[in-house]
Amino acid sequence: MDDRAHEDENEHVPIDMKKLADSLSGKLETLPPLSGKCSIYRMPEPRRCLNPSQYTPQMVSIGPFHHGKEELKAMEEHKQRYLKCFLQRTKVCMARFLAFIKEREAELLSCYAETIHNLQSDDFVKMVLVDAVFLIEFFLRVYKPDCRTDDDRIFTKTKLFLVIRSDFLLLENQLPLFILNDLLNLAKTATYDDDFFREISLLTITISWFWQDISVFIPIEKELFEIHFSEAAHFLDLLILCLQPSLSGAPIQLKYLNVPGAKELHQAGVKFKVGSSQNLLDIKFEKGIFEIPFIPVFAKTQLLCRNLLAFEWLHDYTPYFNDYIIIIAILITAPKDAELLFENEIVGLSEELPTIFGNLSKDCTWVFDEFLYSGLLADLYIYRKSPWHKWKATLKQNYFNTWATISVMAAVILLLLTATQTVSSLIAL
Repeated sequence: MDDRAHEDENEHVPIDMKKLADSLSGKLETLPPLSGKCSIYRMPEPRRCLNPSQYTPQMVSIGPFHHGKEELKAMEEHKQRYLKCFLQRTKVCMARFLAFIKEREAELLSCYAETIHNLQSDDFVKMVLVDAVFLIEFFLRVYKPDCRTDDDRIFTKTKLFLVIRSDFLLLENQLPLFILNDLLNLAKTATYDDDFFREISLLTITISWFWQDISVFIPIEKELFEIHFSEAAHFLDLLILCLQPSLSGAPIQLKYLNVPGAKELHQAGVKFKVGSSQNLLDIKFEKGIFEIPFIPVFAKTQLLCRNLLAFEWLHDYTPYFNDYIIIIAILITAPKDAELLFENEIVGLSEELPTIFGNLSKDCTWVFDEFLYSGLLADLYIYRKSPWHKWKATLKQNYFNTWATISVMAAVILLLLTATQTVSSLIAL
């Protein structure tokens, strides 16, 4: 269609619609570009509304998504106190830090999956400085307890410390790790006490925090933490990168989905053993032995797992952690399953385990062609088909426990004595 045809067509458009179109066109022209490198997401509302408290910070906001919320403002003064202490150790002035962040503003904004509307540019830069230094100073005080001040209520009030620790691991409460690393390195360029920062890096102080406070929830080998630290976008990303299975095998097409719980598998001859690997995902089934690394379960297990699942899903990673939650939920469907795994030192006894993993599995998705443990489930199906394994298990479980074994042995001895007496009598004749 030529320009003249366009003009003819536009003559028939009402004036008020032309104004409306111009207004909308103006908005289209000012749309900010979207980054393909985003790594910090907001939880989609349909999933958030099912468990809102699992994705919402309780004490402290980190980053722009929850910044300025009334219920979190009490921590802003603590953040400022931390910033003041941090600046007292370095000769680098606050204006230099702010300028440094301003230079990286575009890169920082590109890390977020949505446009930041609640903060103007200068407010965003100030927020990044305060929040980033708060995290750095927090980790410093974990690493060097003598850095703590008498008025530091975070470290003198245990409950406050525990809540804040959980807030650091929320999907929506993240800052890019690169800005924390760069700000710490900038502070080290000119200091009042060179010895203070000797051998200190973001890696060293973060590892200290992780090993003291987080490793009880997610056991990860220190070597993996160090390997993946430089490539991690933020703390949740770091955990997911470390939670990669070291035992690999090509997924197969699953044909059999009727997998019973641990107790029923045990009755079919399957033995359970705590795994030697520190990697939670390294689950094996070989020669009738189901080997599972110890599963730590605490009050915040659901919160941490939900945020890890959400990030893995939104960031489009291979769903290894998703598949791990699914197989654990399959194995622990009832209290009797948890009791069996407790007896084999795979879990700490908890009547809530079936509920915990059952709820978590609702956030998971079965991808049958790519399921991490598909080969394991296929081997398990073949093992269960053998009547010999079930017969042997039944014989051992029902007839070779302590008292039953004594009864059987007594009966055999009595039978042998009777037979011996009978033979002796016949010989005597």
